[in-house]
Amino acid sequence: MNDGYIKVAALSPKIRVADPKYNMQAILRQVKEAAQEGARVMVFPELCMTGYSCGDLFLQELLLEEAKNQLFLLAEQTAQVDAVIFVGLPFAYQDKLYNTAAALCHGKILGIVPKTFLPNYAEFYEARHFSKGMQKTVPVTLREGMTVPMGTDQLFVCDTVPGLKLAAELCEDVWAPQPPSIRHALAGAVLIVNLSASDEVTGKDVYRRDLIAGQSARLVCGYLYANASDGESTQDVVYAGQSLIAENGILLNESARFTNEAVYSEIDVQKLRSERRRMSTFEPSDADGYTVTHFSIKSSRTTLTRFIDPMPFVPGSRADRDKRCEEILSIQAMGLKKRLEHTGCRCAVAGISGGLDSTLALLVTVRAFDLLCIPRGEILAVTMPGFGTTDRTYANAVEFIRCLGADLREISIRDAVHIHFQDIGQDPYAHDVTYENSQARERTQILMDLANKYNGMVIGTGDLSELALGWATYNGDHMSMYGVNASVPKTLVRHLVRYYADTCKDRTLRTVLLDILDTPVSPELLPPKEGRISQRTEDLVGPYELHDFFLYYILRFGYRPRKVLRLALTAFDGVYESETVLKWMKTFYRRFFSQQFKRSCLPDGPKVGTVALSPRGDLRMPSDASVRIWMDEVEELEHMQDAFGIE
Repeated sequence: MNDGYIKVAALSPKIRVADPKYNMQAILRQVKEAAQEGARVMVFPELCMTGYSCGDLFLQELLLEEAKNQLFLLAEQTAQVDAVIFVGLPFAYQDKLYNTAAALCHGKILGIVPKTFLPNYAEFYEARHFSKGMQKTVPVTLREGMTVPMGTDQLFVCDTVPGLKLAAELCEDVWAPQPPSIRHALAGAVLIVNLSASDEVTGKDVYRRDLIAGQSARLVCGYLYANASDGESTQDVVYAGQSLIAENGILLNESARFTNEAVYSEIDVQKLRSERRRMSTFEPSDADGYTVTHFSIKSSRTTLTRFIDPMPFVPGSRADRDKRCEEILSIQAMGLKKRLEHTGCRCAVAGISGGLDSTLALLVTVRAFDLLCIPRGEILAVTMPGFGTTDRTYANAVEFIRCLGADLREISIRDAVHIHFQDIGQDPYAHDVTYENSQARERTQILMDLANKYNGMVIGTGDLSELALGWATYNGDHMSMYGVNASVPKTLVRHLVRYYADTCKDRTLRTVLLDILDTPVSPELLPPKEGRISQRTEDLVGPYELHDFFLYYILRFGYRPRKVLRLALTAFDGVYESETVLKWMKTFYRRFFSQQFKRSCLPDGPKVGTVALSPRGDLRMPSDASVRIWMDEVEELEHMQDAFGIE
């Protein structure tokens, strides 16, 4: 159960300049160490067989011959290593010298990739020794009976790991305006390896990091960058390492500078292929003109070492979180501002329960009104106590509305719902779904009628997580005239409200917001017990942090249940047992499919992230689609004990 992951390693051995025999042994030691770590793709620095800083010694025949001999020996010594290995060496062909990367696998030399762009400035004079590599491959005889392709346009395709296609470039190539890796990616390469010898100057590490991460994002690929380090000559410059592993814009791992540290991670080939399928602007070209070389490695279960964020919708660091929260609040407010301007509405109507979602909706509405210079008193903030309303949520709702300066309206729904029960013959002591939904629809009717009376607009409060689960009353809280929270997941709602509390200057408002944050999530449709909330949403449908996790990986990347479970078990190791995760995963799939009809007629609302459920663009899904094949796999996982292991 590999799930599309391939373990990779960027390695930087401590070498000796102009000593291929010593360097081959140093490379071999790191190959063996990386093999023990499970790496299946290994890349070493540029010209590491001789050292990058040999200068005019590259013109010495003995050095070139010894480098090639040690390449043969390295291939022989790694015949039993189950990996594809890229190593740098100078290589002579037709009386010209090339800076190259050799690809090895199971004792065979698969091909030679020459460097395209040769720096010829400051301390680098590669053009003094090397020639620009040919793009189209040519057959090169390394020794009797051994002919391999040499050229830039090569793909190394794994026959045993679906979709794993590799290509190589060298150091300066990625710094050029048109790197070879662009062609490689369009030809199908999902993993680019770069053999580099980039010297260190102040501030260059930041640029280098951004460059590699950015290239992986631009090409929707994995990028494996191995940089020369301690061991190279320090006559004029210092090589400090900083090997990098990136995937589609995300830096997965980075070595410490001024060390010979090896770094590892796992590239998700499956995710990269999925991303490319989704991008209409990623237009792959035929691999015509490319030489394709096939190799095989064992397809095995890859132990995950990369970080799996249990809250993928929430930025990790406090600084990033605050910046993201401000940005999201602005997107929501600007969306509502435009709708108010277009309709000419100078009144908004919002139901305020004292819960998180309605709190966020009112905060956004206030911001939109401030942008339009409309007095906050034109916002009708309506609290509608019902059978399940507790003193705590009622008091918080009232105080919250007052702090913001909105027009507080209190309309109890108890009498109206009792009359409705009489009309439809509902037993008021039967606390069933009719009992609950009647309250939700009565509240929506009040809000809609107030909007009619005051020429206003009903502001929707439901969030992305509730829409995914269908946790909304159809034509009740499901409906509004503009849903400002429609693409904000529950885990993020909490952080947005927390951000507002942390940054507001009104101490009373901050106190109220903190108490709202501390209140259990509940629709409050059932009578309280001893004055406390009796109906906790997460007891009924499961933890929102799990559902948001499922939602992200199922919709964002199209992962199957098996892979989602594996990631969830890794992300929530020590938090939830595997049986618990599976239980709520079944709930998610069942509700997600069965409740699509509610999402098919959603009101308008602003998109704030990469995952949204709008039927007009983000999720075009039939309301009567079958969930069978997904549920079948979930049920199979219940009987696969090895799938429960945390890696």
